[in-house]
Amino acid sequence: MHLRAQKKYAGDVFLQAVLGVDKEGNEVRIEDKLAVNEDSIDNQVSTKMQIAEMQGTMGRILHGREKEVIDMRYGLEGCEELTQREISKHLNISRSYVSRIEKKALNKLKDGINATGS
Repeated sequence: MHLRAQKKYAGDVFLQAVLGVDKEGNEVRIEDKLAVNEDSIDNQVSTKMQIAEMQGTMGRILHGREKEVIDMRYGLEGCEELTQREISKHLNISRSYVSRIEKKALNKLKDGINATGS
């Protein structure tokens, strides 16, 4: 009966399980191989501030269809990230026109950011 009870744990893997030994003779465990990608609170706040600043800059520089295309293309302002072809269908314009609008808008943003030194 004890063997049956232990059978359900046979496939379990523990984070402390040893995978092998490194060049220096130290045991390498599963938990050592798992990466933690959490940013510090400072990095998160800084990123959010930079995003807010960029959105403000975009609001001042881009208008109308330019802003709409950039928002849809890069998934900003709650929009889903779309391809140029999907945007062209949504706006009922050609894909090449979407490409021209995107290029013009990105150049305006670049020039605006360089001019203000942001």
